[in-house]
Amino acid sequence: MNALSPLLSSDRPEAVRSWLTRLGETAVAAVHPDSLLPDRLPTPPAGRTLVVGAGKAAAAMAAALERAWQARHPDAPLEGLVVTRYGHGAECRDIEVLEASHPMPDDLSERAARRMLESIEGLGEDDLVIALVSGGGSALMTLPAPGVGLDEKQALNKALLRCGAPIREINTVRRHLSAIKGGRLAAAAHPARVLTWLISDVPGDEASLIASGPTLPDATTPADALAILERYGIEVSEAVRHHLETNTEAPHLEDPDFARDESDILARARDALSAGQAAAEAEGIEVRLLGDDLEGEARELGRAQGRMALAAQDGLSRPLLILSGGETSVTVHGDGRGGRNVEYLLGLFTTLKGASGIHALAIDTDGIDGSEDNAGAIFGPACWERMRELGLDPDDYLSRNDAYTFFDALDDLIVTGPTRTNVNDFRAILVLPRTS
Repeated sequence: MNALSPLLSSDRPEAVRSWLTRLGETAVAAVHPDSLLPDRLPTPPAGRTLVVGAGKAAAAMAAALERAWQARHPDAPLEGLVVTRYGHGAECRDIEVLEASHPMPDDLSERAARRMLESIEGLGEDDLVIALVSGGGSALMTLPAPGVGLDEKQALNKALLRCGAPIREINTVRRHLSAIKGGRLAAAAHPARVLTWLISDVPGDEASLIASGPTLPDATTPADALAILERYGIEVSEAVRHHLETNTEAPHLEDPDFARDESDILARARDALSAGQAAAEAEGIEVRLLGDDLEGEARELGRAQGRMALAAQDGLSRPLLILSGGETSVTVHGDGRGGRNVEYLLGLFTTLKGASGIHALAIDTDGIDGSEDNAGAIFGPACWERMRELGLDPDDYLSRNDAYTFFDALDDLIVTGPTRTNVNDFRAILVLPRTS
């Protein structure tokens, strides 16, 4: 067995905790914009090069682009603006960085969207637009369709989040109630060529779904959006219903104006998981990768993976790391504090019940789990006894969607601050062989 094996033993919980924490850091670093952009620069056009963008990683992408552009094309002007979440900004010289609210859009989200559309007015065939798009862009760049109010979009967004709708459905509604998403930003930039660079936070990595696809048309229709709202029993105003029933102006996949455009996904959940897998295997640890696109109810996925970890421990001769990514959802039943990663972990925790030799970490790679200040949490077998000493009832916390408070009481929250990237969740369960 290799040199790391003594650290990964059930009698060294702090060593295991430190190792899992470093594994999460390795995964996040692998998908940070600083390591993604320098080798992808286009040739400067005859006309202007304008940068636009939205998302939790947009400012870091803009900063990385600026540095690479200035080094490669020092005499070619670069300009533009991007919008990111409050606190996720980065220092730029030529690209303006705006900040707005997430996950609920605010007035600054609408102002940023309007300014972005204004910035691309009057572009010609010799101009180039570089769009920097990442998860979170849907809320951060919000411009309601004509006749629809921002308050209506905010209410629908909140209702969809609370009912546990998957992000694919939420973004379908957002696109068809928007004046900038679903390819409309690119349509406004044409006849300029639009090059879109994306960091994917959507299961399946369909480019048109990331941040609701401001520069990429999609195959869904307004009728699809209305059907989603009706399926969840969400009431809509007459203005929203009228728009979804009558709007036929969404950009189409076959629109010839998009023929010159290009898009490239720079990073995705698979890349973060691959980095974690490589780091573990270099230490002689067996890795079981469950997929980068897992969805469903967070607590139920935690319970299922808990049962998997218990079954895998039987007959185990060396450490096993179970990895998964994707974006789960949380159906809100109570008024507690939490996010999908801590809810997943609490479901896992209640299934393991302190089983010896099993440790787990789950984080959102953007550093923010839901709307709280933590990226996620981490726990090991000793946490079960600590929970008993504190008189905590995990099932009670789970029933109130209060996983944040539970793990905070155990001092097991992971707080990283904004990472300025976003490929959704990184989940790791380390299963150690049983000791005799």
